[in-house]
Amino acid sequence: MKTLRPYKRTDRVANEIKEILGNIQTHQVDLSNLGFITFSKVTVSPDLKNAKVFFTVLNEKQPSNIIEIELNRKSKIFRKHLASFLEIKYIPKLKFLHDDTMLHEQRINKLLSKISIKD
Repeated sequence: MKTLRPYKRTDRVANEIKEILGNIQTHQVDLSNLGFITFSKVTVSPDLKNAKVFFTVLNEKQPSNIIEIELNRKSKIFRKHLASFLEIKYIPKLKFLHDDTMLHEQRINKLLSKISIKD
């Protein structure tokens, strides 16, 4: 029997984790010393035991590699708060990774603007 759900369970859990982490960051864990951090994407392993959390930073107060280290240090705190909101058997281990797609997008836009000026 075909399910009526639009996407896989891992995607649904990833979206829920992303939303919950955003709420945890604004209400329970203070990250203001690092800059304005947003979680852009979460990917969850098929067994739901590991999650990669991609983040972006506006108004960086420290280099992105240091921010990544600090977030990974606080992953246990995030996981503890996540356990109270997420209703699944295993609470995934969190690994925070810097999302640099905005930098790539800016580089591509610069290259495209140079091309259009020459034409």
